[in-house]
Amino acid sequence: MSHIHLDIDQGIARLALARPELHNAFDDALIAELTSTLEELASRDDLRALVLTGQGSSFSAGADLNWMRRMAGASEAGNRDDALRLAALMRSLRQMPLPTIARVNGHAFGGGVGLVACCDIAICADRALFGLTETRLGLVPAAISPHVIDAIGARQASRWFLTGERFDAAQALAMGLVHRIVPAAELDAAIDEQIAHLRACGPVAVREAKALVRRLSGSDAGNDDHTIDADNAALIARLRVSPEGQEGLSAFLDKRKPGWA
Repeated sequence: MSHIHLDIDQGIARLALARPELHNAFDDALIAELTSTLEELASRDDLRALVLTGQGSSFSAGADLNWMRRMAGASEAGNRDDALRLAALMRSLRQMPLPTIARVNGHAFGGGVGLVACCDIAICADRALFGLTETRLGLVPAAISPHVIDAIGARQASRWFLTGERFDAAQALAMGLVHRIVPAAELDAAIDEQIAHLRACGPVAVREAKALVRRLSGSDAGNDDHTIDADNAALIARLRVSPEGQEGLSAFLDKRKPGWA
């Protein structure tokens, strides 16, 4: 069973996370399928843009509960490998040569925020809520952190990483996570308008402009992606198997407050 839906029309690839009954939450199967699809799209030179969204009322709720349950019982090495696969997904989206647009149709938490941050342009519905809530589970948003920090800056990341607070679309706009907020009924029109702007530009120039920004800015300037992702995967693996991480995950899965609350 596919966890994503891909439609390509007139050079525009529209890719949707297709687990609406689970608010498009990640598990290992979705991560593998989405990474493979992104890599395939990256190899094509006939596409003008990629639009990423979620089916149903949510963009992505982050980690799937059953996946979290499995990883809570896995070894530190298993958790490190798992985190590296998530990091590879984020890198695949971030390094996509064609322009990418996040169509944020609803709530985005955890890894969902990472997907938004990895896209070049993000337009969200006014009802959307966001959150980097990992610290409430005794964890950190390690795999997505380079991309989120690049998007919103270290100062903003400090608050939202540390406190695990949720924030609304207006806050996401104010700190640069999204570029535009529209009523939900106007979201598709806003996406089409953005695509029209891209179509008005030279397709080679657009790709080169994207590469230019990546080359000169943020965590991609002078850093080794493999080292960054390996260090972050080791961090989240260590925290997942630590006493605090185990307590946080257990409390979340058992729907109770953790011992430190």
